[in-house]
Amino acid sequence: MNKTYQEAIENSNIVSKTDINGIITFVNDEFCKISGYSYDELIGQNHNIVRHPDVQASSFEVLWKTILDKKPYKATVKNLTKDKKTLYLNTTITPILDDFGNIIEFIAIRYDVTFEVELKKSLEQKEKELEELNQNLELKVLEQTKQLKELNKTLEKRVQEEISKNDEKQKLLFWQSRMASLGQMLGNIAHQWRQPLTELNLTLFNMKKASLNKDEKKVEELYKESKNLIFGMSSTIEDFTNFFNPLKEKKSFEIKDVINEVLTILRKVIEQEEIKIKVDVPINYKVLGVSNELAQVLINLIQNSKDAFKQNKIKDKNIFISLKEKKIFDKKSVILEIEDNAGGIKEENLNSIFEPYFTTKHKSQGTGLGLFMSKMIIEKSLEGTLSHRNSKNGSIFTITIFLNEKE
Repeated sequence: MNKTYQEAIENSNIVSKTDINGIITFVNDEFCKISGYSYDELIGQNHNIVRHPDVQASSFEVLWKTILDKKPYKATVKNLTKDKKTLYLNTTITPILDDFGNIIEFIAIRYDVTFEVELKKSLEQKEKELEELNQNLELKVLEQTKQLKELNKTLEKRVQEEISKNDEKQKLLFWQSRMASLGQMLGNIAHQWRQPLTELNLTLFNMKKASLNKDEKKVEELYKESKNLIFGMSSTIEDFTNFFNPLKEKKSFEIKDVINEVLTILRKVIEQEEIKIKVDVPINYKVLGVSNELAQVLINLIQNSKDAFKQNKIKDKNIFISLKEKKIFDKKSVILEIEDNAGGIKEENLNSIFEPYFTTKHKSQGTGLGLFMSKMIIEKSLEGTLSHRNSKNGSIFTITIFLNEKE
């Protein structure tokens, strides 16, 4: 029975014996297999033949003190194979005593935990990298928040400059509208971050689960996914900062680029409200002006459509954005149209929609400055026109801008 028990231990574990001086007197086949040494190479050698040079001498002092006190020693030991590969072995060394209580030899039973140790080290490294990414992201958020505050001051300065050019009432309206836009943008940031934050939380949970299941491939996959989510959130902050760039000099820009920027900023809102947007912009036209201000107008028009869909309880929500060229008084111009199926504007309100403070929304939803400011931006910044007409199922806002033919 004892022989069968001994064979079971030797067949399922890595076993060695040494004399009281640490000279190897026996190794089983598993020991030879994992160490890379033959039986004859090991017998008669000191057991430190498989010692890893990284292991500190103090560890062996503790080992010898324990077993010479006739107590078993248990530890995860770092060993080195014949071909210089690192192994981690869960090791139990037990002193064997004679009938008089004297140590006659030591028996060591081990099993290989190299995969588990390496996986744990890899996971710890990835957690460290994620921690660094999170710290960098926090610093970036603080930096961008500071920039937003500075941009807010820039807006105030710009209002003061505009007051010197026009009457005080109109500039007060301009200030109120810009502040409303800033609040709207901060709301969009919240929409943009809500889903990736949820996804990041779930990904980190799944990474922990995969590591417990020793699924190294899944851990690597989830690690890359976490990095992508964090970089995406960082890019969102940069997108919104660029939108409020204080540099407002007029220059040539392409309308198609502005449309794409606006749809990126409003992507989460559009998805959440289940709005279908179709864009027909076959040619990239250039105009002279401030691209961010045209973007502000488009955002306002799309937000108005979104509110009208909700107010009129429209289920199949559609917005169509088109761009085409037209000659007006022998001058090339572009016609940018934003059409929705949100029900249109009532006949009695058609002549008032571009007046300041006029709104059909609840006071908590709008200031009545959006369309007034949009019209002012198109006329004064882009030297164009903004008009409205009802369609069969909704509204069509038309922006007409003369082309920059110098480009």
